[in-house]
Amino acid sequence: MSEAATSDALEVTPIRRPRRWHILIFLFPAFVVYTAVMILPLIETLRLSLYNVVDNQSVFVGLNNFKVLFGDERWSHDFWNALRNNLIFFAIHMCVQNPIGVALAALLSLPKLRFVSFYRTAIFLPTLLSFVVVGFIWKLILSPLWGVAPELLNVIGLKSLFAPWLGRPSTALITVALISVWQYVGIPMMLIYAALLNIPEEVVEAAECDGITGWSQFWKIKLPLVLPAIGIISILTFVGNFNAFDLVYTVQGALAGPDGSTDILGTLLYRVFFGFQLQLGDRSMGATIATVMFLIILAGVSFYLFIVQRRIRRYQF
Repeated sequence: MSEAATSDALEVTPIRRPRRWHILIFLFPAFVVYTAVMILPLIETLRLSLYNVVDNQSVFVGLNNFKVLFGDERWSHDFWNALRNNLIFFAIHMCVQNPIGVALAALLSLPKLRFVSFYRTAIFLPTLLSFVVVGFIWKLILSPLWGVAPELLNVIGLKSLFAPWLGRPSTALITVALISVWQYVGIPMMLIYAALLNIPEEVVEAAECDGITGWSQFWKIKLPLVLPAIGIISILTFVGNFNAFDLVYTVQGALAGPDGSTDILGTLLYRVFFGFQLQLGDRSMGATIATVMFLIILAGVSFYLFIVQRRIRRYQF
């Protein structure tokens, strides 16, 4: 065989890439844990919502549990009240927490600001605290008997505005939501702050050459560039709020008082599934409420991914 034919044969022969089996080996433990902790319980919850216990036997009832949840007077009252409170809880976070997070991130990104590391750590620190600690501390602060809130308001001459906010149905939900905002405002702040730091210097310098500086530069140049990060923060807020339970349970208890004014889907699910005081647990109806929560979150995430995200302008450099 000639040297030319040999060289042609070598050029035609494809080079086989080695199969990286070690990637599957490393992913397998995480896949097993995620399946056991997340996927299988989710499937069992969806299945359980279609069954009911009759004479100590599990009987398939189809969508009857959902009809009871939405149609029965007792069940529907508690469910719609919890859903309404959950929507208010989410709206407060969207309208208060996220704008404050964006404003704090903008302030921290100022080049002439001193002690940036201290401010960043101090604002983010409550996020690392346990919800039990946060709930207990704020109950002490806002207590009309031994709390420090009346004295702090008295120092600035506003003691007349103090009221037992956690004990009034009209203000309890807003107060709990603002406590949650105080604890978690550091998360959107850090995400927006990281997005602002990733803006190329060339863009900022070009804006300064055009005379766009200060807050005008933030509104016209920087804010549009961090819109994808704001979108991610919004969907994380949505998912987190409709999965909320811990802080409300710590501050107001499982009954989410007063008079159910702070009752959200998470606390309603807890009472129905596990039972509380004289109320017996109902696994089927609890699974039904959990399924509705899952469908609400799924609808919200899908709306963001397939509609909102496609409309967000993308900048490439």
